[in-house]
Amino acid sequence: MPAPEIELTEEQRLFRTAIAKLVAREVTPRVAAAEAAETFPVELFPIFGDAGFLCPTFPETYGGAGADTLSFCLLAEELGRAASGIAGSIVAHCSIGTSAVLAYGNEEQRRRFLPDAIRGRSIFCFAATEPNVGSDLAAMQTRAVREAGDYVLEGEKSFITNGGICTHALVAARGGEGEEGLSLFVVPREASGFSVGPKVPKLGNRSSDCVSLRLSGCRVPEENRIGPAGDGLKMLVNSLNGGRMVVAARALGVAGAAFDAAVAYARERRQFGQRIGDFEAIQMKLAQMATRLRAAKLLVYDAARVKDRGENAALPAAMAKLFATETAKWVCDEALQIHGAYGYTREFPVERYWRDARLTTIIEGTSEIQQLVIARRLL
Repeated sequence: MPAPEIELTEEQRLFRTAIAKLVAREVTPRVAAAEAAETFPVELFPIFGDAGFLCPTFPETYGGAGADTLSFCLLAEELGRAASGIAGSIVAHCSIGTSAVLAYGNEEQRRRFLPDAIRGRSIFCFAATEPNVGSDLAAMQTRAVREAGDYVLEGEKSFITNGGICTHALVAARGGEGEEGLSLFVVPREASGFSVGPKVPKLGNRSSDCVSLRLSGCRVPEENRIGPAGDGLKMLVNSLNGGRMVVAARALGVAGAAFDAAVAYARERRQFGQRIGDFEAIQMKLAQMATRLRAAKLLVYDAARVKDRGENAALPAAMAKLFATETAKWVCDEALQIHGAYGYTREFPVERYWRDARLTTIIEGTSEIQQLVIARRLL
């Protein structure tokens, strides 16, 4: 018999059931075309917004559902199960794209930016990574200089999810003219000097929009700066801690889809007069896959519960991100192996799962960075 379900509240179970139905109705039918065109179906934003599933943890005051972090993880997991690329664009908007506005913005900024973001009428991207800046955020080169009551931004951002479809970009830039450290700015797409580069040709997650951005004399008003000048690094780190749980949950979804595909194939595929699932070699693979997946899920759900209790979730979030994403990479590889030569073809979805899972060990802090975060917390 299958392992018992990990305990959820009644509200969380209903949330998961509702999102699974919405994903089956609105996301799954769009996956093939979105992957082939390497384009995110932007109509999903208002669809999810109208259904109450965008920025679900945001307060009802701004139009959010007031859900807990674990429910947000369930959203990412169900989306990841259908299409990791589509999941990436939606959860980036809901987490690192907008979370700093909620956490550090003033009331006027929250009321100006959040209701439309929650309804899917606006789309946010998070612009921190640069051509020569990834894990080392403190080395950021994009600059923001005060000029006549505005800030003028100069720099280039790379690998920006939602950059090509965004209405607003949350941009991190280094201060100038006496301002030290990093600051965060909400930059409207129509701002002068804001330009979008070509699509990034990615190995996987092809249904997620990803581009470079250029800021050349890009002028934004001072009232679009989020939080105090120079506090951007702290805001980025805190946003990434929450984002890591969501990436881990998304990885759970991809790995779960790959595992289900492997079980189904092991039941149907026959060799030497019997199902391949009757061979102990395949059974051992499935046993290891199921065990690691359950362990990863427990870590992710535990990290979300720690955050929901108001405790510091940096350590459990890093552990969840590290283990869940590495597990997803391994599970998808094993699922492809179980499929044999068919797994390497586009006739079966496991090749997409295999390609998509690989990214999760890189974004929101690589596996190596997670290990450093964990070790430093322990020491």
